[in-house]
Amino acid sequence: MLRIVCIDEQSWQRDCFPFVKVIFMSRKQVIEMALDPQNTRRFRIIISCPDTVGIVAAVTQFVSSHNGWISEAHQFADPESCKFFMRYEVVADSLPFGLEELKEKFQPVADRFSMKWDITDSAAHKRVVLMVSKEAHCLSDLLYRWRVGELPMDIPCVISNHDTLRAFVEWHGIPFIHVPVDMSNKEPHFQAVREQVAAADADVIVLAKYMQILPEDLCELYPERIINIHHSFLPSFIGARPYHQAAERGVKQIGATCHYVTSELDGGPIIEQDVQRVTHHNTTKDMVRLGKDVEKAVLARGLRYHIEDRVLVHGNKTVVFA
Repeated sequence: MLRIVCIDEQSWQRDCFPFVKVIFMSRKQVIEMALDPQNTRRFRIIISCPDTVGIVAAVTQFVSSHNGWISEAHQFADPESCKFFMRYEVVADSLPFGLEELKEKFQPVADRFSMKWDITDSAAHKRVVLMVSKEAHCLSDLLYRWRVGELPMDIPCVISNHDTLRAFVEWHGIPFIHVPVDMSNKEPHFQAVREQVAAADADVIVLAKYMQILPEDLCELYPERIINIHHSFLPSFIGARPYHQAAERGVKQIGATCHYVTSELDGGPIIEQDVQRVTHHNTTKDMVRLGKDVEKAVLARGLRYHIEDRVLVHGNKTVVFA
């Protein structure tokens, strides 16, 4: 049965549509429904297109014409590339139809402005495969945020090249998949990773301190869907023990970068960054601790932006509607 929310009862005749459930609401009731903190389901409209006059008006008019309630709106026009970016959140219950019909009805608007677009449902959680080696700080933080509901996502499995964190992961009720690496021939490892990720039907892969370099073909298989975290010393301190190297150089700030993975090592579009001031008083142990703190915070924010469809890739840059 089709459900229609109507705020003008006089425009409907109740007996004319026996297969339509019409819900009559006053404007005050519609506003209360939209602002109800328990009513959290949203349809997210994500758009990038050539910049021109009338885009915001057309999208807003489309939503309004179906009595849709826009709860969040962001736009950005890049003057250098003449590209326009937009993200709207619409209260799902304010619309008289579901996601697929919304997409169908929006298609003419998208065609008119040559849009690259998508509409997603906040109730459909993304499937996030976590990959890790031995360090647990990023993994632990993500699992905590997932467990308490701060990161709305599904975690089908955790993949690791070491067995170190098995008990910790399985305590959370998540399958742990150990795929060891032969350092003389890594291809069997990456083939197994490909198979496990495909079997998990992953929407996103998060390298939560997974200390292997993904091959180019795997990066290209999941464009803008693999997220990495690393310290922000690159290219100054490359290799192992970067915080020890930084301490020896007497750096004054440390930080972390969350970015999409591409075939260019640590060169993909940046999603989020942050820094932490340090001084001569800080020991190497302090820097390692502070570095881990900023890494896990930056990764959590970057992953949240992605699963909430707040990141639009623009060349090798990103537009993040945080």
